[in-house]
Amino acid sequence: MRIIENAAIATVDARGTEYRSGHVVADGEVLVAVGEGPAPAQYTGTRVDGSGCLVTPGLINTHHHLYQWATRGYAPDSTLFDWLVELYPVWGRLDAEITHAAASAGLARLALTGCTTVADHHYVFPREGGDQLAALVSAVGRVGVRGHLVRGSMDRGESHGGLPPDHLVEDLDAALAGTEAAIDVHHDPSPDARVRIAVGPCSPFTVTERLMTEAAVLARRKGVRLHTHLAETLDEERQCLAEFGCTPAEYAEKLGWLGDDVWLAHTVHLADDAVRRMGATGTGSAHCPTSNGRLGTGIAPARGLLDAGAPVGLGVDGAASNESGGLGEELHQALLQARQRGGPEALTTRHALWMGTMGGARCLGREGELGSLEPGKLADLAVWDLGGLRHAGIDDPVAALVLGATPEVKLLLVGGETVVADGRLRTTDEAAVTAELGAASGRMR
Repeated sequence: MRIIENAAIATVDARGTEYRSGHVVADGEVLVAVGEGPAPAQYTGTRVDGSGCLVTPGLINTHHHLYQWATRGYAPDSTLFDWLVELYPVWGRLDAEITHAAASAGLARLALTGCTTVADHHYVFPREGGDQLAALVSAVGRVGVRGHLVRGSMDRGESHGGLPPDHLVEDLDAALAGTEAAIDVHHDPSPDARVRIAVGPCSPFTVTERLMTEAAVLARRKGVRLHTHLAETLDEERQCLAEFGCTPAEYAEKLGWLGDDVWLAHTVHLADDAVRRMGATGTGSAHCPTSNGRLGTGIAPARGLLDAGAPVGLGVDGAASNESGGLGEELHQALLQARQRGGPEALTTRHALWMGTMGGARCLGREGELGSLEPGKLADLAVWDLGGLRHAGIDDPVAALVLGATPEVKLLLVGGETVVADGRLRTTDEAAVTAELGAASGRMR
């Protein structure tokens, strides 16, 4: 049993319950007590003094491309389409060893910034690239977080008006077969699952209409979730209007891609009616503020989506468009961007924390077991160290987390197991991960 005491606690439950000095008790994989003051005497086990710390649910990353950790720093001043054109040939050199090294590094960085669950959208499958999904699953197990691995696909190459080179796309039938195989081999539907699979054709400009529709049918037949990029740039909107006579959001709805089993990455350029439709259908949004800023794509209407009732989570996005690769800082960036778009009352510090926790859990369909600190939920939590110069003088611990520098993680538990302690990764050798990444990045160049 793990007992954390004397800490500020933000439960992120439906009532927004918080404690200035409280306790959290984990018995194995599950939380058994959360409350004010010291833990009741009936609980015995390893005690952690949380003085000067804030305990929150583990952060949930709703959109990433882990393989991109091997290609950070490319095309630093490009638009999305130009950035993709430069990087597609590089990604064509991926193999399973590179993907495992990059994913291990990306997951390690995420864990060190408070993240316990990662949705990774992997859509590059070079013909000689080996078993890409197995490489990702192995990295998830190595670092010790939960993985929602989105088996992506592209079947629309340059010769058919798409953006990727033809040699990097799959045949439609092969993409569907590979997706179904990934579900059959790796998907765990149990409440305490460490690995789940979702279905994720990449985007309207890399995928045919038939793949979008048949992928949705496949996902619903297998009982898994759906994910894709949507409405990220004005270039995408212009292309959709020219080719299909509708906006990306209208195109998604036409193809059956709005619903409470769908979450969409970015959703930057949405008309008001599209925001309302996402809310009405329960379609989730993975808001990626730093990546959107890096590529200059715009500011997503996060406040409007929340008001409409849509699940909104936070995403780091691939490290090739967010070289920092950490999730804790996205709380800060989401708040700043919302206020730049809608004024100082557009998003509170608690809203930002909600998006990084319960909002992400709703996007992934796991609000029953993740996203808040409540008895019966899984023991996925972060203990943030708010002591020292970086947060001195900030009386509100949630404001310190969201507005201040990203704190060091004193303790990160996933299913009650230690992943980070005292700012150091405990599940694997960080130096080895770093060395493997350096070799992988060199091979990609």
